Amino acid sequence: MPPSLTAALLAGGKSQRMGQDKAYLPGEWEGASMPLWERQLAVLRSVFPEKLVISGPPKPGYPASIPVLADEWTGVGPLGGIATCLRDTRTDLLLVLAIDLPKIEPEFLKKLLDRSEAGCGIVPVHQNRFEPLIAVYPRAVLEVALDQLRERDYALQHFIGKLLENGLMTSYEIDSSELHQLENWNTPSDAGLL
Repeated sequence: MPPSLTAALLAGGKSQRMGQDKAYLPGEWEGASMPLWERQLAVLRSVFPEKLVISGPPKPGYPASIPVLADEWTGVGPLGGIATCLRDTRTDLLLVLAIDLPKIEPEFLKKLLDRSEAGCGIVPVHQNRFEPLIAVYPRAVLEVALDQLRERDYALQHFIGKLLENGLMTSYEIDSSELHQLENWNTPSDAGLL
């Protein structure tokens, strides 16, 4: 039986470099235009998680049927959102997807999930840099996240390193044909708004 899954949209960032909320940037899914948050939720739904959550503050337009988890730790970057989601989840695995990765396709997520198991997640890697904002975490990594928050070490690269070291995660070397899916929108020019 495959491990149970919660999927989380990470949408708690401040979007400072973008100058506007990334959640409302124009996205596209199956030929239809929609806000980026809606596109990312559609991608996450496509892998049929038992539970779907949004990590970050509540925002106008979010569906009432999807729980919104306000970060329990603020000012610590995405580690706070991931830890909040891990604390909430009751499933074996937590799949996270950042709001600002608008090219991710369901097949990429399915590939990650196929390489995960209940006690061991997976993180994509390219040129020795991990992509922790599109990764699968086993629920057991919560204690590692909490330790790192207590130590005030909010670097996700350090977090992933500890998980790999402890056998809680493996890495997946991104194929060159998949690189475009990791395009990240941080500024208006990234999103084609200039």
